[in-house]
Formats: sequence, C-alpha cells, structure tokens
Amino acid sequence: MKSKHDDKSTKHWEKRPEKSWKNFTFQQPYQKGLTRLREEVLAKTNFDPATLWQWGTMQAMAIIEILKSVEGKFGAEGQQLIFESLKRVGYDVGRQITEGTEIPDDMTHSEWISFFATVINRIAYASLESPELENESKANFHIDWCPHQDHYKAFDCRVQRYFVQGMIEAALDFCREQGRDDTWDVAFKTTIPSGNETCFFEMQRGNPDEVRKWAEYTRLIEQKALEIAAKKKLDRKKSRPEKSKKA
Repeated sequence: MKSKHDDKSTKHWEKRPEKSWKNFTFQQPYQKGLTRLREEVLAKTNFDPATLWQWGTMQAMAIIEILKSVEGKFGAEGQQLIFESLKRVGYDVGRQITEGTEIPDDMTHSEWISFFATVINRIAYASLESPELENESKANFHIDWCPHQDHYKAFDCRVQRYFVQGMIEAALDFCREQGRDDTWDVAFKTTIPSGNETCFFEMQRGNPDEVRKWAEYTRLIEQKALEIAAKKKLDRKKSRPEKSKKA
C-alpha cells in the first residue's frame, strides 16, 4: 500500500494537495443513513465497521450472480434491464453528490471532474486512490485498494461500469446546468483483478460527436458476456441425458 495512505490523522477522502480542493463542495450520498451510522451506531455501540465490507461484498457478489443468471435466461433484453437499473442507481448517487453545490468560476474543468471522481472513488466506492491532474483536458487516477479486488474475477468488474455510466451522466448533466457543456470520457488501462498492482483510469475531455470509449468498451464487454452465457446454456443442454423415446 502506498505510504500516502498511512496518515491516520485524517480520513482518506478529506484531503487532496491541490489548493482548489478546499473550494470544491459536495454532498455525502445516502446522508440520512450515514448520519445514523456515525452518531448512533459507531459512536455508541461496539459495532465493528469492518463487517460493512463483508456485507457489501455479499451484495456485490449477488449482483454479479443476478446479471449472469439474467443473461443466461433472457439474453440481451435481460442484460439491458440490469444495465438500466444499475445506471439509474449510479446516476442517483452522482446527483446526490452534486445537489445544492456550484462549480467555482476559477476552478478548471479538469480540476472539477477530477475532484468529482475522487468523491466517487473514495466514498461511493470506498477505495484508496492516487489522482493526478495532467492538464486542462486530461486527468487520471490509480485505485490502490478496492473492496472488490480479493473476490472479483477480472470479468466481474464489468458490473461496476453500469454504475459508473450513470455517475458520468450525472456529472455531465450537472456541468451543463452550471454552464459548462463538457464531454468527458473515461478509459481503464489496468485492473487489480487482472493481476496489476493498481486499477488505472484516464479521463479525457473530448468531442461530443465522437463515440465515447467507455460506452463503446461496455458494449463490447456486453457482447462477450452474452456469448459466454449462450455457450454455457448450450453446454448445459448437451450435458443433459436425452429422454428415451416412447415405443
């Protein structure tokens, strides 16, 4: 784990080194439940917060199983149903984060999108992150630890793309409401479940008329998933003993 995450005097999501970070405002998603957890549970009981990771992992694995089952039984239609459902949740989280906030006039486009990504990474995804602002049109981040990394297979990460698609759309809608008609694309370069040290993502400000890399790669992954589901269905059918014909 990188040494920059060793400072226990502050929460992992509270600080970034850029001066403009202090002017970035956001809301905590699911604030009502978070407040109850902090004030009534963590402050007053012997509840071990680490068990939230176990509970969350169970939910995450359940979504993967639901997606695989639906793909196997209903094909592309079922896959699309799950995609739209998870995207709506992601969009809602993104809107909760930006609700009642404004983008400061002197905050650059890349600063705001990078700071928004930090909130997504460190809070919504409960991960340890190392971000970098490259220039006005490009930023990146490493996920140094992800709650899913020890139990997800590499292909399972596709589920998170659906949440992220909604979060991206929420961010862009908010930017438009603030007078910034931006188009940002996200592309991943490495993932921990694939055997890499970190999950590495790049964010690029782009042309609204071009096909977005994130959405296009999601489409390719979906196609591969349907092919896998169809093959499994065919294999199961072949493995079943044929019913004996009546004389």
